[in-house]
Amino acid sequence: MCLFVILLFFGPRSALAIWWLVDMPRFNLTFDSLWLPLLGFLLAPWTTLIYVFVAPGGVNGFDWFLLGLAVAADIAGYGASGRYQQRRGVPAS
Repeated sequence: MCLFVILLFFGPRSALAIWWLVDMPRFNLTFDSLWLPLLGFLLAPWTTLIYVFVAPGGVNGFDWFLLGLAVAADIAGYGASGRYQQRRGVPAS
């Protein structure tokens, strides 16, 4: 668990990659194919990370709150990167 928390400081993608290498059966329980976790890794890493954490036992109760926070973190990450580029003077595409 401590290693997992340390990996979160390096970002959700590194935590997902290491977790996948260490505990592949959990990912197999959570996802049926490789495409959804791959898309989650690229587009919504916090949401994918939390979903892998809560999904094998079933998503209910407080798990929905955690997933909502993860979605908010992913959206905030995209918004913050756009704001950072705007501050640097990079034109919006």
